[in-house]
Amino acid sequence: MAVDLAKNVFQVCALNKNDKVLFNKKLRRRELAEFMAQQKPSPVYTEACYSSHYWARRFKQMGHSPFLIPAQHVTPFVRGNKNDHNDALAIAECSKRPDLRFVPIKTERQQEIIALHRIRQRQVRARLQITNQARGLLTDFGIIFPQGHKAFKDAINDIQTQEKLALEFRHFIVSLKEEYNFVSAKIKQLDDYLARHCEAEPNCQIVRSIPGVGCLTATALIAMLDKGQGFTNASAPGVWIGLTPKQFASGDKSHMGRITKRGDRYLRSLLVQGANTAIQWAKYRDDSYSLWIKQLVARVGRSKAIIAIAHKMIRLAWILLQKQEMFRLKSSH
Repeated sequence: MAVDLAKNVFQVCALNKNDKVLFNKKLRRRELAEFMAQQKPSPVYTEACYSSHYWARRFKQMGHSPFLIPAQHVTPFVRGNKNDHNDALAIAECSKRPDLRFVPIKTERQQEIIALHRIRQRQVRARLQITNQARGLLTDFGIIFPQGHKAFKDAINDIQTQEKLALEFRHFIVSLKEEYNFVSAKIKQLDDYLARHCEAEPNCQIVRSIPGVGCLTATALIAMLDKGQGFTNASAPGVWIGLTPKQFASGDKSHMGRITKRGDRYLRSLLVQGANTAIQWAKYRDDSYSLWIKQLVARVGRSKAIIAIAHKMIRLAWILLQKQEMFRLKSSH
């Protein structure tokens, strides 16, 4: 069976052993669970989209075998107009393809951690918007201050003594700092919670043993990657997260371009930031891993080295999770 998920109206399509359509019907949300519970256990295919992990867990409890298909693999099978009937049929036809890779079903705990990262990501953007707005508004009054948290706080404190500005205006500018402090406190609460979760989760500790990987990266990586059971080798996670170059090939000619930037942008940015930290960290170390980083930076430059190190970090994470071992630095001597 194939299910086209939505908020309220779902489309369920079933094929027999000869790939003939048995039915392709619409069901309301309250009807779907009851209908699926009455069906005999069978494979159920859906697109990997919002609510798909929830429904996959529900279908599994009913005795079915749920599979999540990446949405980009379903699109080529849509025939005719874009509607629920054709979408469900496309999912059913796509499920018949050999060597199709499925998205691992996430647990509720994994989705909770991912949701907390999304909340934190939005709050970090909100805090940046506050500082940028303050810098932009005060520029019109000849008050210039550089980027950074300390510069913002110092500038707002100085505003209170700027008597050339109207008292009411100063009051509202100072209120930006109050808003900034409120958002910063919320971010710290999330950071503290994620740090405690990281300490309590063995897989997070394994990933965190890699130089450049902190609590944020470790918790996000485990929540999205789990133990890496969805991949068959260490190179696959790097392809999944978009850290490998695009290939342009025709005949005997082949050209490698920029990285694909597929997958989750947030996790990729955490890995890139971690790689940048690893370069700084390597300057003061003499182990074999740090020596490799320094040689890489000298050979290809810092920008390319950051991408290469980020790619190596996720490969190492997959290998260590498979072996359930900590990363150990080896002496270069």
